[in-house]
Amino acid sequence: MTNVFDRMIGQDVLAAELRAAATSARAVAARLDEAADGAVSMFADDPVDDLPVGVRESMTHAWLFTGPPGSGRSVAATAFAAALQCLDPDQVGCGECRACTTTMGGTHGDVRHIQPDGLSIAVKQIRDIVSLAARRPTTGRWQIVVVEDADRLTEHGANALLKAVEEPPERTIFLLCAPSVAPEDIAITLRSRCRHAALTAPASDQIAKVLIERDGIDSESAHWAASVSGGHVGRAKRLATDPMSRAQREQALSLARAATRDSTAFAAADRLVKTAIETAEAISAEADAAETDELMTALGAGGTGKGTARPPRGTAGVVKELEKRQKSRKTRLTRDVLDRALVDLAALFRDALSRSLGAQVTLMHPDKEHDVIAGMAGYASPTKLLACIEAVLECRDALEKNVKPKFAVSAMVVRLGDQLASRG
Repeated sequence: MTNVFDRMIGQDVLAAELRAAATSARAVAARLDEAADGAVSMFADDPVDDLPVGVRESMTHAWLFTGPPGSGRSVAATAFAAALQCLDPDQVGCGECRACTTTMGGTHGDVRHIQPDGLSIAVKQIRDIVSLAARRPTTGRWQIVVVEDADRLTEHGANALLKAVEEPPERTIFLLCAPSVAPEDIAITLRSRCRHAALTAPASDQIAKVLIERDGIDSESAHWAASVSGGHVGRAKRLATDPMSRAQREQALSLARAATRDSTAFAAADRLVKTAIETAEAISAEADAAETDELMTALGAGGTGKGTARPPRGTAGVVKELEKRQKSRKTRLTRDVLDRALVDLAALFRDALSRSLGAQVTLMHPDKEHDVIAGMAGYASPTKLLACIEAVLECRDALEKNVKPKFAVSAMVVRLGDQLASRG
């Protein structure tokens, strides 16, 4: 394994900043250790006050990682966490020591990740993790909390996290991940208390290189997948290796043609929603089964003796709570899969609009340039193509507001049909 920052594809400037911050954090941690051991005067207001200004200003206790989907926000945050915990005396984030490998593998005892159980991150999740993070680290230099999808914090969850960020324990670091610094993605109060670490979508060539060198994918498949992935490294790998992912992309893009005829529009919309549901069920099935088995074992169910096959009386509420959480997670996964399809569809209309206007921009679906995109650009006016993009984006907003997928997608195809029913 190479240095942990090598995982950050196309983010050289930010990686250098994070490496410098992690280096400074070592000096801060060492001074805190000295204070705890009595080597620094107990009467000092702050044991790190006499460190060089550059060291103190390079590191801070709260960071906000932003970037488009697939840019590697959570990868960057995890790599930074590994560098902060790294045990190698000569380099930061060596990638080889136990601290680096366990952090990158998600098993380090002092690095905790918060992810949505369902559609959002609830206040209870935040309170539980903040309570744990307030303790002194057990094996590492720091207690680190990585909040993935911080844009899904509920209002109460954001307020609970804000209190911890405003008054952090001296050994606790918060790493938040969100799409942007816009108020709809992260609370303004939280944003103002974090150092911003902005990521950009990696270039197609950079993604292809990773697929070839790291994953052993052949050059042709790697370059094609990278070119249609929208700068999303993980999706590029899935497109290159998974026939189902390729089929789902084709299904999403075919909706543009299907929407031109009433006889095919709603059937195509139903298939899109059904595929999203089936994909979400397949993704969550294994996790659901493991969680259910673990809970039943903890409750003493599943035995062979008399009265042990079922969970004890009074535990039905716990089982119901798990089922509710699993259902919520499945709903979120369904909407995530649908959202990916809608992003692809909006990008197709964007490509057609660019072609229609003669704009010299990189196409999001270059493999569709000479048939689908050229045909759409010649068939529909720029005004209609723009209206189609707006229809897709409004469908995404509707899903975000918990409109049932069937209704949201059906409403979208009606609007697309209105624009594409006739030429011009």
